[in-house]
Amino acid sequence: MAKKKIAAIVKIQIEAGKASPAPPVGTALGPHGIAIMDFVKQYNARTESQAGTVVPTEITIYEDRSFDFILKTPPAAVLIRKSLGLDKAANNPGSETVGTISDAQIEEIAKIKMPDLNANDLEAAKQQIRGTARSMGIAVG
Repeated sequence: MAKKKIAAIVKIQIEAGKASPAPPVGTALGPHGIAIMDFVKQYNARTESQAGTVVPTEITIYEDRSFDFILKTPPAAVLIRKSLGLDKAANNPGSETVGTISDAQIEEIAKIKMPDLNANDLEAAKQQIRGTARSMGIAVG
């Protein structure tokens, strides 16, 4: 069987279980001519267990207007905020601190993010999470 030719790859971040044909889904997928409701139904079915979390998705659209999609792990900033119970990060990250994250929490987040990070080992992944936390105005320690 011949390989399908890829027409486009679209990356969007949608809250799990709450995709709808309205923007950003409709505006991202509409120009490519795929059945938006088919995507919405499949996405909501696959992400219903992660409700309330933002899930990045990479949608591969083929020339015959069919599609596949891959679910990624939630952004590190979302996982950090969820771990600390924060609504948002600091307004002035360099001079303002909104919380402190422990090494155990960093390790837990790094293990979750490991498949999507550009890191060779867990220690490198933890360094990336620490950097994200610091840039959000969260003390690491």
